[in-house]
Amino acid sequence: MLKLNKLSERIYYTDYEEERDRPSVGYIKGQRFSIAIDAGHSDDHLHEFYEALKYHGLPLPELTVITHWHWDHSFAMHALSGLSIANSKTNEHLREFIEKQNEESEKEFLGLDPSIAKEYANNKKIVVVTADIVYDKEMIIDTGDLKVKVFEAISPHTDDATLIYVEEEKAVFLGDCISGVFPTWIADPEISNKLADVIEELDVKYCLGGHWEMMNKQKQLTYLRNGE
Repeated sequence: MLKLNKLSERIYYTDYEEERDRPSVGYIKGQRFSIAIDAGHSDDHLHEFYEALKYHGLPLPELTVITHWHWDHSFAMHALSGLSIANSKTNEHLREFIEKQNEESEKEFLGLDPSIAKEYANNKKIVVVTADIVYDKEMIIDTGDLKVKVFEAISPHTDDATLIYVEEEKAVFLGDCISGVFPTWIADPEISNKLADVIEELDVKYCLGGHWEMMNKQKQLTYLRNGE
């Protein structure tokens, strides 16, 4: 079973997996409803996440916020419980993929990285959809006991990064925003520093990303500013 880590009574996150490039999926347990952070690489990944939630007696999320459009974070959106939320840039990237999707483009996609081929082995169908709810710049989601701030941020990884900030829990979900550009993973130092400035302004202790261990704020800032 997919491991679900408990940060607090209201914040959970799964482990990431390198073999199939499955990122950590986040979970915010609200008083009135719950929120997931990212949909996962495929419906198989998503269903394993849901099984882990059920095992721990946690309700399935009514909302899922997508941190950016990349396949490992968004291609399970078609199988979500509840509604999905993405910024307009993310939604446009997903729409572009859908418009170009055909047998040849899918073959090219599967060849991007061995991890993708493993996730979609045995002719597993690739289903891509756009978000149910689209926002620009920022939005606040009130779960009854938490004010969850969802906002666009500059990133060396992609042009459509969304951060999810839970001030009451002193936590921020970063997706892959601290990474460099696929497939070289080279990060523009100027953009990385600007992202560090954004994170530095947040009252956080915990920085939760897609493909690395959770970091405290100072370690995360050091990584962005110094690359280590």
